[in-house]
Amino acid sequence: MAKQPKVVSGLQLWQWRYEAIQAAIASNVPPAEVDWLLQEIAGLDSLALRLESFKNWPQIQMEQPLEELEQLWQRRLDDRLPVQYIARVTPWRQFKIAVSNAVLIPRPETECLIDLAVAAASSMSGHWADLGTGSGAIALGLADVLPATIHAVDYSPEALAIAQTNADNLGFADRIRFYQGCWWEPLEFLKGEFSGMVSNPPYIPTSILPTLQPEVVNHEPRLALNGGADGLDCIRHLIEISPIYLQPGGVWLIEMMAGQADAVRELLQNQGSYCNIQIHADLAGIERFALAYISAKQ
Repeated sequence: MAKQPKVVSGLQLWQWRYEAIQAAIASNVPPAEVDWLLQEIAGLDSLALRLESFKNWPQIQMEQPLEELEQLWQRRLDDRLPVQYIARVTPWRQFKIAVSNAVLIPRPETECLIDLAVAAASSMSGHWADLGTGSGAIALGLADVLPATIHAVDYSPEALAIAQTNADNLGFADRIRFYQGCWWEPLEFLKGEFSGMVSNPPYIPTSILPTLQPEVVNHEPRLALNGGADGLDCIRHLIEISPIYLQPGGVWLIEMMAGQADAVRELLQNQGSYCNIQIHADLAGIERFALAYISAKQ
């Protein structure tokens, strides 16, 4: 089968953009997504899009053939396929992160985890863990700000392939090590040696999953969302197991769902190995992050 051309005329793309925006409005999809998509896959800048100056360009190089883009855009409208999966990338901190439906799309609020980790770190170097790395976003963020070796773990081989690609593309391949497995298990050889651990684990209660936006529940990996009956299964496990792997004074830091802060604080207190337990809000004022330190061993 002949490959579809990835070069289109400016007029063709202008016509597609006009129709895509009208279809977005009719389907209650933000029309701004059309221009974001064209910036990513056609290399158009916001000024060219706003002035529509690209209409007269003889040719525009595309990341995907126009026919394929049209099919995917139709899935955006009909099936609520996330626009990031169409573009295959998403912005996160200062990075452009590759994504696929094997990984959760990194959220802007998760960026706060990196700033909290830096502020909390007494030991910037040494070993840090990103457990449930997905696209590798947190590992990349940590490698960017900490002169440490980052150990990134995920259960999904498909997710790890995306994370490795991101590390390679963004120049962090020599700073991040990747492991396939469940939470801390692949890191047994470094028990007790970690300066810190960061995780954005699954935290959605199973009963709530069907009520999420179709973009999330129908397309993002269930493994990265489902936190069990109360949403705390994975967090409970990380609270219980992490003290074996973290040094005294080591940082324990996770993202959680709105409304889980009190339960997570209580779990940390009851475990007995943690001190200086803190709850931090995201930029919207939602209590979204739990931070604690490993107590000095008696």
